[in-house]
Order: sequence, then structure tokens, then C-alpha cells
Amino acid sequence: MRIIPAIDIINGQCVRLTKGDYDTKKVYNENPIEVAKAFEDSGIKYLHVVDLDGAKASHIINYKVLEAIATKTNLKIDFGGGLKSNEDLKIAFNSGANQITGGSIAVKNPEIFQNWISTYGSEKIILGADCYQEKIAISGWQEESDLEVIPFIKDYMKKGIDYVICTDISKDGMLKGPSFELYKRILSECHSERSEESIKLIASGGISKYDELPQLRDMGCEGVIIGKAIYENRISLKEIEQFIINN
Repeated sequence: MRIIPAIDIINGQCVRLTKGDYDTKKVYNENPIEVAKAFEDSGIKYLHVVDLDGAKASHIINYKVLEAIATKTNLKIDFGGGLKSNEDLKIAFNSGANQITGGSIAVKNPEIFQNWISTYGSEKIILGADCYQEKIAISGWQEESDLEVIPFIKDYMKKGIDYVICTDISKDGMLKGPSFELYKRILSECHSERSEESIKLIASGGISKYDELPQLRDMGCEGVIIGKAIYENRISLKEIEQFIINN
């Protein structure tokens, strides 16, 4: 299971929100490159970067931060937040993103998103399936849709998606544990029609302590995104380093 720390960007700074509420913004570091380098020094190879300004504005904004992290580290970055057009996507990839995550676009403009999957391939495009009470949420979690998360994932698997990041918004930033039951159901119900394999599920939201990592691994999650638990020192970089070595 891949360990993927999160860097959320507002005004070029590394921040965290609670339940996606911009009013709860807490700045952890004014220099995201410093944070990314510390992750890399701990043996971490992957990074999840979210352009929160972009998510609000509906177009990419913090691509210079992405570019700086990609240039100054060897981390493989998946980037999301506000990617709504082919031009946004080009900017993200040209700025050093290894993969991109599309959430709102997959709901509001499925034709464009499907074209991205066809053009760039399933290794490059991740489906963002963020949900509240199992209904998909969009536009930086400011809007709720009528789409249920498991049918939504299944539908996109038929369209070629392999990777899904699923965030239970009610858990996000709460440090009270992830949605184990939801992830179990996704892994048991969402199988690729091209093979018998489950979706490559990246768990996100609510990670609060080290013990949850082996639980998610044993359940079959392909990756886990950790944010506030690192920044609030609930899980140390030393513990993450050990987990990576032992796995």
C-alpha cells in the first residue's frame, strides 16, 4: 500500500481544512516545498497536492507550487483541484504532475473527463469520488449531488478508470478514523470488467493514528492519503518511514 501525504494549497501556503470548510483554514507551513522535501527525506515517494484556490475558482491556480515541488523533489505527484478544461490539464502535466484527479468534472462534464481517460490512459487519470453520506460532493465540496458513490465508481470503471480516491467528507480533518465500512463495500462491489481485480482504491479522510494503516492495507486499499494526522503529529514521519520499509 502506498503512503501518500497531502499538501493542500491556498495562496501558495500549505494548509488544512476541516470537512472542506474554507473558514477552518489552518496554515501549517508557508513553504510547501520544505514540507515536500521533508516527506521525501523520510522515504516517501508519492504526494497528493490539492489546489484549493483552484477548486473554488474552477480553474488551475497554484501550478507554480506544483512546478516547484516537481522540480525540487523526485516525488510522484497526483494533482487535483479546479481542473475543468483541457488547458488546465495540460498546465498540470506540464508543471510536473504524474497523475491528475478529477472530481467535479467527472460529474458536471463527463464527456471531457471520459476524453481525458481515453487520451492519457487510466494510469494518469484518477477519479475523485468525494462523498457525504455516500452522495458525491463537488465544487470543492460546496455542492452535493444526487449520485451515490458506489454506482458512480462502477460507472466510471466501465469507462476505463482504474484509480479512485474516495474521501468521506464527514471524516475529513476530524482525526477520528477513516470510513472502513465504506471502503470494504467499495472493494467488494467495484470490480473491473477487464479483469477480476478490485478498483485501485486510495483511502482519504479521517486517518488519525498509525494502527489504521495496516488495517487499510490488509483490507486491500492501494494507497492512503494522510494529511492532518502528519501535521498534528498524530503519525510521525519516522513511523511512516518504518511502515514503508516493512511493507
